[in-house]
Amino acid sequence: MLYYLFDYLEKLNFPGAGMFQYISFRSSMAIITSLFVSLLIGKRVIRYLQKKQIGETIRDLDLEGQMQKKGTPTMGGIIILSSILIPVLLFAKLDNTYIILMIITTVWLGTIGFIDDYIKVFKKNKAGLRGRTKLIGQVGLGIVVGLTLFLSPDAVIRINPTVPTQIEASKNIESLSPGLNTNDIKSTKTTIPFFKNNEFDYEYLVSFLGENSQSWAWVIFVLIVIFIITAVSNGANLTDGLDGLATGTSAIVGTTLGILAYVSGNLIFADYLNIMYIPNTGELVVFISAFIGATVGFLWYNSYPAQVFMGDTGSLAIGGIIAVFAIIIHKELLIPILCGIFLMENVSVMLQVGYFKLTKKRFGEGRRIFLMAPLHHHYQRKGYPEAKIVTRFWIIAIVLAVLTIVTLKIR
Repeated sequence: MLYYLFDYLEKLNFPGAGMFQYISFRSSMAIITSLFVSLLIGKRVIRYLQKKQIGETIRDLDLEGQMQKKGTPTMGGIIILSSILIPVLLFAKLDNTYIILMIITTVWLGTIGFIDDYIKVFKKNKAGLRGRTKLIGQVGLGIVVGLTLFLSPDAVIRINPTVPTQIEASKNIESLSPGLNTNDIKSTKTTIPFFKNNEFDYEYLVSFLGENSQSWAWVIFVLIVIFIITAVSNGANLTDGLDGLATGTSAIVGTTLGILAYVSGNLIFADYLNIMYIPNTGELVVFISAFIGATVGFLWYNSYPAQVFMGDTGSLAIGGIIAVFAIIIHKELLIPILCGIFLMENVSVMLQVGYFKLTKKRFGEGRRIFLMAPLHHHYQRKGYPEAKIVTRFWIIAIVLAVLTIVTLKIR
């Protein structure tokens, strides 16, 4: 909203109004505002949740320090969602298709998570929202995102972009993403690590259809979008089991996505790095800045020992945000590396459950691969302090983030 106000003031030659034309300025304001909002409303939300006795119900799993968490306020994801949406509404271009998609994603999955938490806390139903209902919501979002990127004329990539002259660049280096031109095309291409040119076209998967392959490629794309959103949002949900683990990991992932969005949406950097140039994605840096500020701000209260838990209200939303953001900037195939922590947590649960059922059917008694799943609980059972597990997982997340960026040049 402020962007449009200052855009109008700039036309009136109002001093300083031109600062809002720069993505770096608005991103900086977004991260500062999100931090301020999270810290400002955090205490108030925690006190309200305590007053209403909205506390976490803990099952006794014989883990060190586990029962001390009983009664800790949950549904703190409200803090994260507010701290994201307020700065975005203030500083982002709200007519940008990608920004609209990110707002829809935040509200959509935040609502699903809120309903799940509400059923658990107020209805005293530990099962929460039915898994099938939650899955339908995730699939629905995947269809909306996939079809929007397919149908919107703004969702394009630019082939053979012309790098502006030094004079043109100096005027507005951060917003070199003009509207559609003859080189803007609809494409199912995406970035893939370790391959020549770092590009993969989903059309290759249906090349056997001949001339119809391009049409069916979008069907494959939508299915992949649904899978990624479901997997990453569930992965974030599973990771949210230790104080600060999901929050800190998400902040690291968000920072990496911000870097990727900035270089992908900036013609000069995209040309220099020889990566896919995606017009109008530079605006997403404002959104991800708010996301980083919100997660870091929430970490103020969620770090060990946690004063509040995000609940599904926060975990489903941050997982979905990461997934949709990566899809928009055509970096979704980097998610297994970038979101390696989420992947490990997901896989550990699937292996544990699958192996238990298989051995029970074969031997009459279920056996386990890990002492406990998800993976962070395995290390708790081994006697590692909670804070040490979280810190080491953060370190791994940082290494994976650096590796993700490095893959752009490893071909």
